[in-house]
Amino acid sequence: MIFVTGDTHGDISWFKNPRLKKLGEKDTLIVCGDFGFLWDKSEKQKKNLETLKSKKYTICFVDGAHENFDILNSYTPYRWKGGNAHKIADNIFHLMRGEVFTLEEKNFFVMGGGESDDRDMREPGISWWEEEMPSAEEIKNAEDNLKFNDFKVNYILTYEAPAMAKDFLNLHTNQASAMSPLNTYLQELMKNVEYYHWYFGSLHTDKEITSRMTAVFNKIYELK
Repeated sequence: MIFVTGDTHGDISWFKNPRLKKLGEKDTLIVCGDFGFLWDKSEKQKKNLETLKSKKYTICFVDGAHENFDILNSYTPYRWKGGNAHKIADNIFHLMRGEVFTLEEKNFFVMGGGESDDRDMREPGISWWEEEMPSAEEIKNAEDNLKFNDFKVNYILTYEAPAMAKDFLNLHTNQASAMSPLNTYLQELMKNVEYYHWYFGSLHTDKEITSRMTAVFNKIYELK
């Protein structure tokens, strides 16, 4: 089975969720951004990665805004399940931006990246990276891969939300947040791509936006 969840932020206690104990070798857990277990090269991080490597199931993640892109990009792209990924370990994969992967006969379009609202308080190369937002090359790669798939996929997995979804959640929480070019791009993607369901993780809530779009955070969603 395939499962989707939201930001884990390098919190190893998150993986103590009783539901995850039932996952086996044929199962895959996908994190929609801010994975956080490749943030620094501390002994604590190394220990946490070893814990994740010991899991029976496969762990995949879409990058968020708060990732160490120097570490992520130090990995050589690896062809996996029909798309380009960074192989962190035998059971851990970073799903690269704009790629389409096939898992259990379902195809997944992924687009990581996002804009940090607090970037003015962060230190470049230490806690903030310019690469947090997708480049023109990555957007072009996304368009090429979607075109190859006739703009039809089963699932879309992103960190950021389409503009409509972000507006919807802001309205219900009375929180104002700026729209980025990525939100606008994803809104256009929503109009032009045929998909069954879309999951995104940036807004730290579990909420059904529409019957075909869900904001994910703490819950674990089993894909049908």
